This record gives sequence, structure tokens and C-alpha cells, in this order.
Amino acid sequence: MDTVPNDPAELRAAVAAHYGARAARFAHDEPVPVASADSCCAPTAAPRRNAADCCSPEAPQEGVIERVASLYQDADLSGLPAEVLAASFGCGNPTAIASLRAGEVVLDLGSGAGIDCFLAAKRVGPEGRVYGVDMTPEMVALARKNAQRLGASNVEFRLGEIEHLPFPDASVDVVISNCVINLSPDKDRVFREAFRVLRPGGRLQVSDIVWLREAPSEVRRDLEAWAGCIAGALLESEYRAKLAAAGFAGIQSTWTEYPGKDGLASANFLAYKPG
Repeated sequence: MDTVPNDPAELRAAVAAHYGARAARFAHDEPVPVASADSCCAPTAAPRRNAADCCSPEAPQEGVIERVASLYQDADLSGLPAEVLAASFGCGNPTAIASLRAGEVVLDLGSGAGIDCFLAAKRVGPEGRVYGVDMTPEMVALARKNAQRLGASNVEFRLGEIEHLPFPDASVDVVISNCVINLSPDKDRVFREAFRVLRPGGRLQVSDIVWLREAPSEVRRDLEAWAGCIAGALLESEYRAKLAAAGFAGIQSTWTEYPGKDGLASANFLAYKPG
């Protein structure tokens, strides 16, 4: 078992390498093994031998479209090619809980191959704008390829870290994210950055993995489990506390526990920037 490094930069690089390898295989049109319908990112997740199996590059490919379909409405997925669906590694549907409106500016933290950006682009329309930021060059390249394939002219993908967002203060209306913040070694910084770029009255609406009780210490130390969205997940109560510490108000959360996952859950969070 590889151990989670103490150096945040080293941990971030390991996570980037994990997802970069997956994106590179999509970019070359290879068959890509991705999380199956019983992955850790599906509400019906079943126990696995290894906590990170469901998010590892060796996870089985069968059922991925069904898994994605379970998170989104059919109307949302209409028109999206299978390549976009197959490259989705999320645990929820932040665009649904965000109640996006025409003309809004949306920022997706850890946008990956772009599925939530493309769904958001439909909702905000041509007068709106959607930005995706991801720290993995291969993912950004894949997302841009998908945007070109879809003709999504109101979507832009940028390379960057969610702890250091390449956006000015008070520049977006909504921040979304899907099963990504758990991967960050500095979640306090992520929430402060999200607060900074939001306009007064703006909202943060994210889906993420959380723990409902303290995770086993051996899981916390497992680098594969961190890259698999498990070891770095916060306690649900800690998640809300960190949002409040960053300045957010009106914080709401809902969650669904994964059967057989010993306290692991998929959660949705809504929070507002006062103003």
C-alpha cells in the first residue's frame, strides 16, 4: 500500500497523475476501464475488497453509462455522446441542485471531461457562460475536445488548481463541483477561493463524498483510497463547518449513505455568499 504523502504538492501530483492517465486513454480513443454501476460514486454501491477499486484505472467498464444515467435525468443527457458520459467520475448531479438560470456565469471546480459544464451550459443558455477548471492537462485537453465535438460555444476550460483559482474576485454567480473537493489536500483554501470568486449573493452547490463517522485510520493513510475519493473525504459535519469558516451562510446539506461502505455517503451542499 502506498501511503498518503505529507507534502501537499506531492499528494496533488499523485492525484493528477491518476486522473491524467485515465484522460489520456480517452484522448487516444482507447477502451477505458472506468467506474462501474456499483462504484463508490453510485448510491447503490456495494462493498469492494479495496476501498479505491471503484475509482482505479483497472475498475471494470461495464455499467458506466447506467451509473451516470442514475445520477442525471434523461433529458439532461440527451445529445451528449457516450464518450462524455463514460468519462464522468462524479457522485451526484450538482447542476440539478443548482437551479441554474439563463444568463448566469458558472464555475465548475475540477471539471474533468466536462459533463457538468455541458449540462450547465444548456441551462444558462447562450447569454450565460460556463467555466471549468482542472489541474490535469490531459483532462483539460479531453474536455476541450468534447466541447468541440458538441459545439459548446459558451463553455471554456482552463488549467489550474482549485486551491488557486485563475479567476478574479466576484466574477461568477454559481460555483459547482462533483466529487472533487475531497481530493484536495487543502479544503479550507478551496472553500475560501470559491467564496472569493463568487459575487455577493452567489451560491456554491456541490456534490461530494463525505464520511458520516470517522474513517478507519488505515483508509486515511492509503494513497489509492485518496485518489479514489475516499481517504480525503471530510466528515459531513466538518464539511459544513469549513464552509461556514470560509464565510458562507445559509448552509444546507443532504446525503445518502452507501450500503456496506461503513459510513461513506454521497452528499449535496448548498451555501451562499452574503450580499
